[in-house]
Amino acid sequence: MNTPEFSEKYSQLIGLIFEQMDQAYHQAAASYEFFCNGCEDNCCETRFFHHTHIEWEYVIEGFNHLPKQKQDHVIKKAQQVCEQSKELIAQHLPVRLMCPLNEKGNCLIYTYRPMICRLHGIAHELQIPGKPIQYTPGCEAFIHHCKALKKEDYYSLDRTPHYIRMAQLEQAYKREFQIDQRFKMTIAEMLI
Repeated sequence: MNTPEFSEKYSQLIGLIFEQMDQAYHQAAASYEFFCNGCEDNCCETRFFHHTHIEWEYVIEGFNHLPKQKQDHVIKKAQQVCEQSKELIAQHLPVRLMCPLNEKGNCLIYTYRPMICRLHGIAHELQIPGKPIQYTPGCEAFIHHCKALKKEDYYSLDRTPHYIRMAQLEQAYKREFQIDQRFKMTIAEMLI
């Protein structure tokens, strides 16, 4: 995908939104004194689906900054992940496979990683109009870390404003490029 128009205009806009997400996440993590140093339940093995064309473009932009040899290696890993995922799904087994962009525990495109990779782990809330606030407790490592906390220690990481800004940017992008289909892919699927 990756159009020249995206790089010029939308890369900066999504970069600003992601900066705001990162700041909100770090503020929440600091309030809990929680720092993700990796764990048994590695989120890079989680089969996350991403839902915006702009995140796809941004991932590809980051991927395009990698050296050609590294790109070829990542593509091969992405193909393997997609094949293994199909096999596991066919056998009705859980899909826990390392993201093809993870190398020795580090994200090769960390600056360009999608929204869920930025916000995962910390307890958060989401306010959908006309529905009660949805609360999510966070990942296992976060829950374990926070066992001793009291209710008054709860810090609200409200994902709502971030989701709204992403949705608005996605709609503008789709209008400009006349895209009318929905988007749902894993990182591996985006890469191949």
